[in-house]
Amino acid sequence: MTKYILRRLLLFIPALIGVTILTSSLIYLSPGDPARLMLGPQARTEAIVQLREEMGLDRPFYLRYLDWMGKVFRGNLGRSLQRNEGVADMIMARVPATLQLAFFALIIALLIAIPTGVFSALHPNSLFDNVARFFAVFWISMPSFWLGLVLLLLFSLRLDWLPISGQGGPIWTATGMLHIILPAFALGARRVAILTRLIRSRMMEILQEDYIRTARSKGLSERIVVYRHAFRNVLIPVVTVLGLQIPWLFSGSVIIEKVFAWPGMGRMLIDAVFKRDYPVVQGSILVFGILVMLINLAVDLTYAYIDPRIKYD
Repeated sequence: MTKYILRRLLLFIPALIGVTILTSSLIYLSPGDPARLMLGPQARTEAIVQLREEMGLDRPFYLRYLDWMGKVFRGNLGRSLQRNEGVADMIMARVPATLQLAFFALIIALLIAIPTGVFSALHPNSLFDNVARFFAVFWISMPSFWLGLVLLLLFSLRLDWLPISGQGGPIWTATGMLHIILPAFALGARRVAILTRLIRSRMMEILQEDYIRTARSKGLSERIVVYRHAFRNVLIPVVTVLGLQIPWLFSGSVIIEKVFAWPGMGRMLIDAVFKRDYPVVQGSILVFGILVMLINLAVDLTYAYIDPRIKYD
C-alpha cells in the first residue's frame, strides 16, 4: 500500500507540470493587459510600458513561466498583480469555503440518491420509479447556474426562507448551515441525477443474482438482504463515479460561488481571470489540480476497504 501511494504521489509531479504549462500558455496568449486594467483606459502609453516592465510582463511568457515554476518549487506562489498580496495566503483563506461547498454538495447528493435509487430498484416501473427517473433526467439536463438563480428567486426572494448570498459565518453554526443549503443543492443536483440512475440500474442487476435469492431463501429480512448483501456491491461503482465527479464539482463551484457570492476559490479565480491577474490564476489552477489528484487517490484507496479482494502493491 505504501509503495502504491508513493508511486501515485510521484506521478502527480509530471501531471501538475503539464496542467500548469497548458494553463499558463492559455493565460499569457489570451488578449488583455493587466497593466492597462490597473491604470485605466485613460492612462498614457509611457506609464503602461513602465508598469509592464516593473511587473515583468514585457518578458516572453515561457521565461515568466519558468520563473514562476522556480518560485513554486521553493513554496512561493508569487504575489497578486492587482492586490499585491501573497497568492498562497489568498488561496488558503478561500480553500476551506470551497471544500465545504463541495463536501455538502456530495452529502446532499448521497442523501437523496441512495434511498431514491434503492427504492426505485425495489419497485421498478411504479409511480415512484417513474417520477424518480423523470426528475433524474430533469436534474441532469439543467445547468447548475440556472438552477442556482431559480433557487435564489424562489427560496430567497419570493419565500424568504433562506439567505440570498454569502457564507454567513462558520459552517457549524445555524446561520452558516442556512447559507450553504442553496449553493450546495445547486452544485449537487446533477450528481443526484447521475447517482440515482447508477444505483437503480446496479441494484436491479444485483437483486437478480443467485446469492441474493439464496440469502432470501435462508429467511433473512429484506432490509438485511438489500443493504448488507446487495447495496454493498453497489458501493464500488458509486465510489468510482464520485471520484469522477470531483473535478466537475470544483469546476461547477466556480460558477456557483459567483452566483451565490460564496467566498471560495472559484469566485476568486473568475475575478482573477477578468482582471488578468496571472499569478492568482496559475496558483488557483495548481491548487485545484492538487486537490483533485489527492481526492482521487483517496477514492482509489477506499476500494480496498469496500472490497477486501482488492490489493495495492
